[in-house]
Amino acid sequence: MLNWIWLGLILSSVVYAAFMGRMSLVTQCLVDGSKDAVSLVIGLVGGMVFMLGIMRVAFDGGLRVWIARALAPLLLRMFPDVPPDHPAMGAMVMNMASNMMGLGNAATPFGLKAMSELAKLNKHSQTASDAMVLFLAINTSAITLIPPSGTIFVRAAAGSTRADAIYVPTLVATMCSTFAAVAVFYLLRRLPRFRPEAARGEPIAEGDARAPAADESPRAPDPQNGEPDEHEIARVPTEAWRLALIGVVLAALAVALGREVTALAADAGFGGAALTVVQAWAFPMLIVGALLIGVGGRVAIYDSMIDGAKEGLEVAVRIVPYLVAIIAAVKMLRESGLLDLVISAVSPITTRIGVPGEVLPMALLRPLSGSGSFAVMSETLSAYGPDSFIGFLTSTLQGSTETTFYVLAIYYGAARITRGRHTLAACLTGDLAGFIGAVAACHLFFG
Repeated sequence: MLNWIWLGLILSSVVYAAFMGRMSLVTQCLVDGSKDAVSLVIGLVGGMVFMLGIMRVAFDGGLRVWIARALAPLLLRMFPDVPPDHPAMGAMVMNMASNMMGLGNAATPFGLKAMSELAKLNKHSQTASDAMVLFLAINTSAITLIPPSGTIFVRAAAGSTRADAIYVPTLVATMCSTFAAVAVFYLLRRLPRFRPEAARGEPIAEGDARAPAADESPRAPDPQNGEPDEHEIARVPTEAWRLALIGVVLAALAVALGREVTALAADAGFGGAALTVVQAWAFPMLIVGALLIGVGGRVAIYDSMIDGAKEGLEVAVRIVPYLVAIIAAVKMLRESGLLDLVISAVSPITTRIGVPGEVLPMALLRPLSGSGSFAVMSETLSAYGPDSFIGFLTSTLQGSTETTFYVLAIYYGAARITRGRHTLAACLTGDLAGFIGAVAACHLFFG
């Protein structure tokens, strides 16, 4: 679908520009768009390298395992058809923990492993089971506890003075997205239209890989299958000096936080002071927290940071072609005058519900392509300013949902599923709820 969207952007821009006498502007923006994309990546590399390095420290220090242990009891209740000792449960736990940490590259292998293992438990040939539908509903709308570092550093590169202010609105939007997607799963799963085929009498072939083995017995978790290892969880006790260092740092920050809240409350009241402190402190405290987790986990902080930073450099280089293609196409659409025509047509309708028409391209492209929406966000920040309401809302939308159609395609492809039942309905509802949550949160925080 993205192929046709990109082709449509180029062709419609050239045709409209030809009728409006703006061909020279379209030609120039091809050159400018390519330059802007490369300049954007140069400004983005430093931030991505640093933040992925910091997250790797927390990762090695045990944060992902802690999140996995906290999620496990909840998932046992949400996925009653998946045995607690099955590899699918371990892979799902690690996938969700990785997504919550914002480690999408680490989450995908666990997600594919989870779908492959869920297929072995599936009694419905080529039809998604309840566990598959719910897992993907959560996966495409995952609550992200870690700030979207890529978006934040794009905002900084665009000249924002409040680059990290989108953290809390993004968290609110992802919570709305996840709750809505899960709610729709439970509402629709028992409707006759979405009942699995096995409920209508489809047999399971003898020896089918999807049928659970009769003699399968409980076994120890296998880390290679995505299951947390008890030896990994039971780390060597932290030395006293490390605990003392963590305590001193946290105590000092607590004192400083109290002083700032007290000073701000005198002018803006406690509510206003709390809002200001959350926006200003969230990102620095995240960095400190990640480093202290590394200290407590006996991690070689610098070496671990460098390992994660190398991944950040690879990611930044990999997105260059996508940025060049999309930014050039969107600039052509804008310079031709066609984008302004579309925005002027829809703005009277969308502004009544607090949504500027300028953010609609971002909202429509986000479920289709992560790299494409990232490029559209970058171009929008350049056109309207990163600290405008349009800039804040566009940045929040980037982190509020996943690339739904892409995720469904690769995950169901891995499990050889052709009938997804109500998966798409649940995931798109999550996307819509994330959009509404992003709009509401941005109006709350940015007016």
